[in-house]
Amino acid sequence: MNSSAVRRTPLRTASAAGAPDGRGDVEEQLANLQALTDSTLTRLEFDSFLVELLNRVRSILGADTAAVLLLEGRSRELVATAACGIEEEVRQGVRIPVGSGFAGRIAATREPLRLDRVDHTTVVNPILWEKGIKAMLGVPLLSADKLIGVLHVGRLEHRPFTAQDVELLQVVGERVSGATREDGLAVERAAATLLERSLLPARLPSCDGLEFAARYVPAEREVGGDWYDLFTLPSGRLWIVVGDVAGKGLEAAVIMGRIRSALRAYTLLDVQPEVVLELVDRKVSHFEIGTFATVMCAMSDPPYDTLTFALAGHPPPIVAVPEEPTTLATSEVGPPLGLGSIADRSSAVIELTPGSTVAFYTDGLFERRGESIDVGLRRLCEAVSHRPAGQVAHEVMQHLVGATAPRDDIALAVLHRAADDHP
Repeated sequence: MNSSAVRRTPLRTASAAGAPDGRGDVEEQLANLQALTDSTLTRLEFDSFLVELLNRVRSILGADTAAVLLLEGRSRELVATAACGIEEEVRQGVRIPVGSGFAGRIAATREPLRLDRVDHTTVVNPILWEKGIKAMLGVPLLSADKLIGVLHVGRLEHRPFTAQDVELLQVVGERVSGATREDGLAVERAAATLLERSLLPARLPSCDGLEFAARYVPAEREVGGDWYDLFTLPSGRLWIVVGDVAGKGLEAAVIMGRIRSALRAYTLLDVQPEVVLELVDRKVSHFEIGTFATVMCAMSDPPYDTLTFALAGHPPPIVAVPEEPTTLATSEVGPPLGLGSIADRSSAVIELTPGSTVAFYTDGLFERRGESIDVGLRRLCEAVSHRPAGQVAHEVMQHLVGATAPRDDIALAVLHRAADDHP
């Protein structure tokens, strides 16, 4: 763990600090903290790691209680996550608003705080004074200057914490911050990947005269909010959706899931693609403030000889027709979802002539750093042909991805209409 991840800050006191307690100088205590980095501790699962770490902190600092509260970003509240000697905080789901009480003040100021009077005037969590705690010390948990929580310890006797204790607890805080960040990244990536994959269609639809293929590849470093969706309604109407939520990680994946569900629900209203996008835009603008997403939404009714599509800030489908050059479908591109635009959206129609192929995709497939978008789109067009859907999907991924680890999520859906003489 890189200790520079946490900025050591000057000590503030909520009341008069006590004198040194004679437990040895800070160098000796810091040496004892080397036990916190032994190989046994680092092999523990995160929850067990925190509990074991807090137990060792209590022993080293002569404390009776220790707790970690992590910041929940959306609510701006500290949530009790691990505790020793005061397990009620976790079991009762204690939440402390940033700025309120002891832990809230530490989070707001991002500075250590000592407390030698614990009651309703200094602490908002009644469990602490009901437990009989008489003195407390807390430090902020920071990662690259970003607040992630608060670590605090307490004593059941009137023995105030010292400046040396502050420095010791800051060292522990650095360890907790690093472990929390690493665990959070691993959990978030796993959850986002699982969520994204669970929201992909379990099977592609079956439509007379049509065949489909699809690919989804998450980014190597961090999952985003790309998705594709293909489904039919009881009427036989086919819907194809490809989209990309701005942002990365679990939050983008969760928002993607909500947008996908809303899109599916609005298609049941038997309306055109541009109307579906308008309805979803209203929903996103109201309930997902600050969210932006690009979407391509298309529909086709039996006998599937035309495809009507609308774009919300998304690149257009690519159309390959026998004996004609592969082209980008022509259509007006409306604003992305989330802008709350009052501009009218429109749709365009693609003729699904026998033997034609249409490819739908997200920008992770063709965008490259330092390269014009037009160059990437031309490369993509070159890879799309009027061959069967599975073959086209293979050739596109081979030509544009190959063995390169993608920097961005990739979603690809391919539709092929069989030739009239298709067996």
